[in-house]
Amino acid sequence: MPDLSTDRLGAAGDLFYEALLKAHEGLDEAGSARLNARLVLLLANQVGDLDTLKAALGSARDGINSRRAAGRS
Repeated sequence: MPDLSTDRLGAAGDLFYEALLKAHEGLDEAGSARLNARLVLLLANQVGDLDTLKAALGSARDGINSRRAAGRS
């Protein structure tokens, strides 16, 4: 399984998060969901490795499930 624990963005991760939030400004919930879906597909195309993408999906899903179990969203 690919290692997804390495932080490849470093300090730029905060800058990306800021840009992501700005991209969502003014969008309703449906527009925001469409933006996220399009972004995921664009980034998946850049990653280009199915095993890595499946590992990322599993990791993202596990993060949601563990937050729900702890009473957070």
